[in-house]
Amino acid sequence: MIATEPRLTTEPETANELQASVCMPTWRGFTRRAFQCGLYEAQDVLAEANCAQLVPVEANPRFAAREPLQRRMLYHDLTRRLVYRNPGLQNIRLTQKYDAFIAVCQSHAEFLYLSAIENWKDRCKVSICWIDELWASRLPLYKYWLHALNRFDYVFTGNRGTVIPLSQAIGKPVYWMPGGVDTLRFSPYPNYPERVIDVYSIGRRSHAMHQALLRLSENEKFFYCFDTAQGADGNTFDDRQHRVHFANMAKRSRYFIVGPAKFDDLAETRGQIEFGPRYYEGAAAGAILLGQGASRHPAFHEMLGWPDAVIEVQQDGSDVAAVVAELDADPDRQRRISRRNAAEALRRHDWIYRWKEMFRVAGIPPSRGMLERERRLKELACLVEQGW
Repeated sequence: MIATEPRLTTEPETANELQASVCMPTWRGFTRRAFQCGLYEAQDVLAEANCAQLVPVEANPRFAAREPLQRRMLYHDLTRRLVYRNPGLQNIRLTQKYDAFIAVCQSHAEFLYLSAIENWKDRCKVSICWIDELWASRLPLYKYWLHALNRFDYVFTGNRGTVIPLSQAIGKPVYWMPGGVDTLRFSPYPNYPERVIDVYSIGRRSHAMHQALLRLSENEKFFYCFDTAQGADGNTFDDRQHRVHFANMAKRSRYFIVGPAKFDDLAETRGQIEFGPRYYEGAAAGAILLGQGASRHPAFHEMLGWPDAVIEVQQDGSDVAAVVAELDADPDRQRRISRRNAAEALRRHDWIYRWKEMFRVAGIPPSRGMLERERRLKELACLVEQGW
């Protein structure tokens, strides 16, 4: 049986729902790579809604040498047991009962970290695994990893094109869980800052687009802000500070470059089009999104179905100067796009909506804190639309 992908719902619930208790391990104590920090932000949003207890998983001294070796061996593990072996993390035994256990994994490689918590199956009524990034073309390579998902009652993945093949691989329903953002952190409202950055580009980029924007930045009045170091494999100093800094930059930017996830890595994606997190982050910041390709995603109109959500530009950057000049010549349109993006993100793309949908699928009632955050988001969206 393959589950139908659920649509996101945000209908208000009654405020007297029972408070769910959720156990959620987090490995930010030993791995804080930039690409992981968005999911740590998602965990924090749920914890701040008084719904989840974050359980820090810590590494022992042997972890740095043992984990990479164990990961390599797993690709050839005929015993199918190595995925359950602790790779050098401190063991944890839960001492209380929980309504749910939620494992948030950036990729399949983080399945190994779950072995540090010895008794989660016994202590938690419902178990959920959310794997954010898993590409359909790579599933055959992970055949000695994927059976670990059979321990969970519910499985979610952030890549919509992987839902059906993953469901077929593990023989159980899989649900799509798109990315999101802490919109209260990224929103420029109510204390609207001056937009001193003309174009902001973070993460992967098209070389040709980058060169075109560099030429624009030769004008001393045009500020193009971009990464100057390659890769996101190094640890950030602090995951929360990283997200705060990113948000502060984004909501001070007029234009924000977006593109499909791993658009430049066809060897891994094999043409699978997925939303990168930049769409939600840039929109929440009230920036004007410049990009291409996302309209080919089957959920584009569901997730970004408002006028001018993404202003299409060529990937080679050949028209970016003309597009920016046209928008700059129409300040009223710029303001409308900015407000609409910020308001729609508040209504659609906060992490709390993702958690609420996951809870709905798993039969877990939302907490009062979740409902209160949802109320605040909708109130702020209304104020943004009214020109506050």
